[in-house]
Amino acid sequence: MHDMVSDKNALIYRMVTKQKMCVHGLKAKDLLRRKGYRVEDNHLSNADEIAAFKKQNDVKTLPQIFIEGERIGGFDDLQVHFGYSTKTGNETTYRPIIAIFTTAAFLTLSFMMIDANVFEIIRFFELFISISMVLLGLQKLQDLDRFATMFLNYDLLAQRWIRYGYIYPFIEIGAGFLMMTGSIVLFAAPITFIAASIGAVSVFKAVYIDKRDLKCACVGGDSKVPLGFVSLLENIMMMLMALWMLFNF
Repeated sequence: MHDMVSDKNALIYRMVTKQKMCVHGLKAKDLLRRKGYRVEDNHLSNADEIAAFKKQNDVKTLPQIFIEGERIGGFDDLQVHFGYSTKTGNETTYRPIIAIFTTAAFLTLSFMMIDANVFEIIRFFELFISISMVLLGLQKLQDLDRFATMFLNYDLLAQRWIRYGYIYPFIEIGAGFLMMTGSIVLFAAPITFIAASIGAVSVFKAVYIDKRDLKCACVGGDSKVPLGFVSLLENIMMMLMALWMLFNF
């Protein structure tokens, strides 16, 4: 409704061809409308139009946004114009790990409701940790090479045996599935305990002894999660889970 009643005007010039659409132009259009602007959306649909526009306005990229006749620039420039941060460098965030643990918790509750075990707190933690292991392992497999490269920054075994970085996600996922179902405990639990122990020692050394400022590879090779207490806690939880499974086998 904003674009029907607003007296604030903006223009967007963006690429829209059969082969490619300027998605940042769509995001800019949405942001402007949410800010109450009436948006004139101009499509540049072929190479000649695109080249002519860039030459005329002395710009190298699309989209280009104009507000009340003043050129703002691209989508990042528009975000800055409205006071949003566009930093994408070395900032850290716990949002990915929070999202994974929250999803694991809801999945755990769903499984327990199916089995009518809603109030069994021990079973909750068994499922929660094993499901978290599977989800974290899947994140690592999105780009195995990038994960292994980041993992090398701090894991002591990976630094001595490079291939371990490529194997670790499969260990994590496999052990998670086996521990989730209670299968082959004498195989899954020791492997989990060893891998988690190495991880815990590696994180403790890197963070608390060497005082290194690193990012954790726990959610994959493009992780922004800082290496620290959460990473250490993750490994400790896996160790305790493995010991619990062995003692109750």
